[in-house]
Amino acid sequence: MSVKLIDQLTYCIDGQPLLNNDYSPADGLALNESARDNTLAWKIMSSHNKSDNDKHLMLSFDAMASHDITFVGIIQTARASGLQSFPLPYVLTCCHNSLCAVGGTINEDDHVFGLSAAKKYGGVFVPPHQAVIHQYMREMMAAPGKMILGSDSHTRYGALGCMGVGEGGPELVKQLLKKTWDAPRCSVVGVQLTGKPKFGVGPQDVALALIGATFKNGFVKNCVLEFFGDGIEGLSMDYRFGIDVMTTETTCLSSVWITDKKVKEYLEIHGRGEAYKEMLLEKVVAYDKLIQIDLSEIEPMIALPFHPSNTYTVAEVIANRKEIFDKVQRDAEERYKGAHLKYDSSTFLNDQGVLVQQGIIGGCSGGMYENIEFAASVLDGKSIGVDEFTLSVFPSSQPIYSALVKSGAVNTLFESGSLVKTAFCGPCFGAGDVPRNGGLSIRHNTRNFPNREGSKPGDGQLAAVALMDARSIAATAANGGILTPATELQPFVSDAIYEYNSKIYENRVYSGIMYPDNNVELILGPNIKDWPQMINLQDNLLMSAASVIHDEVTTTDELIPSGDTSSYRSNPLKLAEFTLSRKDPDYVPFAKKVFKWEEQRQNADDVNDSEFKTAITALGATDMNNTMIGSFIYANKPGDGSAREQAASCQKVLGGCANVALEYATKRYRSNCINWGMIPFTVKKELQLERGDMIYLEGIRKAIQNLDKSIIGKLYSNGKVSEIELYLKDITEPERDILLKGCLINYYKGKN
Repeated sequence: MSVKLIDQLTYCIDGQPLLNNDYSPADGLALNESARDNTLAWKIMSSHNKSDNDKHLMLSFDAMASHDITFVGIIQTARASGLQSFPLPYVLTCCHNSLCAVGGTINEDDHVFGLSAAKKYGGVFVPPHQAVIHQYMREMMAAPGKMILGSDSHTRYGALGCMGVGEGGPELVKQLLKKTWDAPRCSVVGVQLTGKPKFGVGPQDVALALIGATFKNGFVKNCVLEFFGDGIEGLSMDYRFGIDVMTTETTCLSSVWITDKKVKEYLEIHGRGEAYKEMLLEKVVAYDKLIQIDLSEIEPMIALPFHPSNTYTVAEVIANRKEIFDKVQRDAEERYKGAHLKYDSSTFLNDQGVLVQQGIIGGCSGGMYENIEFAASVLDGKSIGVDEFTLSVFPSSQPIYSALVKSGAVNTLFESGSLVKTAFCGPCFGAGDVPRNGGLSIRHNTRNFPNREGSKPGDGQLAAVALMDARSIAATAANGGILTPATELQPFVSDAIYEYNSKIYENRVYSGIMYPDNNVELILGPNIKDWPQMINLQDNLLMSAASVIHDEVTTTDELIPSGDTSSYRSNPLKLAEFTLSRKDPDYVPFAKKVFKWEEQRQNADDVNDSEFKTAITALGATDMNNTMIGSFIYANKPGDGSAREQAASCQKVLGGCANVALEYATKRYRSNCINWGMIPFTVKKELQLERGDMIYLEGIRKAIQNLDKSIIGKLYSNGKVSEIELYLKDITEPERDILLKGCLINYYKGKN
């Protein structure tokens, strides 16, 4: 087994796990749980902790990063809360809406806003096409022992000994206002790497094997992964980055690796040698759990729709293609049964194997120098063909692109028929290179969630995305688009050496860290709107189910679709129109109807709706002057995937007041809900609700004030009233105060 999970407290002595009771007290070492404090992760977190309580952390970060579909909303929220200047290095990159392809001027207006904000408040602005967010942070900001907060879920710099955390925008707002990121002390899971990858096995293969082993069982949910072991020494930095950035898909909180001379060399190459710090394991370390990965046993992997955890070996898919793709097709039929859509796998399966229509290598996971050099070596002197198959390559930064030009890799790819484009995250979230309807796209990027590739099921479109490593994508391209694992290639050794050109950033990136200029005026395009007014939580709450989702997991991409809708993230009301649009098109009109009731209530008007009046009479909700009316979404496990705050804020501006779930997929989504005044209720068992069912919670404000763990309410469904118990797990005092104020903006307005 290439990935082994050990679900118990595990001690390591000199970097070797103690298993099978192979330790004698005579060795003179005292083994106890205090050795949990010896992990690299805890040392970093404790050094950033402003709390005097080791069980509840209050962290301040060393730097932050946002891209162009998050930084406008963050800065607007911070402005509304009293922002004067950036109190820490804050990097604004333009790598998501950099094509400026949708909505007229609005994308470039956001970019100009970002530049003016960097000047006004003292930050860094990385213009479009220069670098994807995480590559820039690796090259220029991340360093051993540091912590970086990013408004993107793939904020991972662990391979540099730097803990990155991806969060929703309001958590970055808190840092801008000199507040802390609060969380319970988390578990640390050791990840021991041994062995050496065989030729043709790349970092995405290792990452997918790890994700496949840990996602569905929640083995590392909200934990920190700490990588160690003699297998690390043989891995290049690009290889480490490729594994590390994909740890997000395990639902872990963050990651960190031991550091060595390769980390030092990487920092020196990028002019930051002084930032190096050796980080090695102490003699005795205790991990809450352990994962062992034998790199020599990893095979080329593929993640089929609709999640990075839907993993197989490439060889297995080829050998059992009909059976496996039939399973994918059944999954599609279940997901889109209302739209009558399905994957017709017969269009890409035949006697030759699996026929692929599109290949993409790029983004923060795939667009690194070594991945692209390998692809160029495979395609040297070959053609990808003149049929339907295409291959597009996106180097993750202009310095990498420059080095690839110098090495000749770009010309080699051009001659093969491949396209080499500039740094862009679009193929990762559906804003570029959308495959044809019914097509199969193989990608070395981060996600293959439903519609993540940009198709629109509501318009009868559906495409399939599978995640693979650049090496096997190149092997497939060289084989005319027939799915091929890179281990079938004749082994070779690449002698290309990466050369970093510092002038590329020096001559184009604005860097004003800690030098704000209050005389600069923010440039606000017509799409950049302020947040609407939101009121405090009232004494009682009457909420109506606006959408009921029974999928095992609901992603943030389903809650608020990405792709072309991302262009409207600077306009809260405009963006809200797309909420659940590809999952439940009836959500928005129903939420608006409920919001109309609340607006009438606030204006002391009579709610002239027979459905509403019948419900409140049955529920006994007589004090409407002090009863907020809102909508809620029920989902079994919402919030997997992106850190985008809009998954919660869009519900809020449509009158949403809560979510009800069995559990929340990630801390970041739950935090987003709280920061936007959305109460994160949970239930013990799956609820069988219908749209329009109502829940009345008398005394909800008092219950939250008292930090009650649960509240008994009344459920109105099918004309009958029954009791319902909703739970409020682990609400902290600051979270309580935000919920009572109705949102983070109101909370800070009251503070300043």
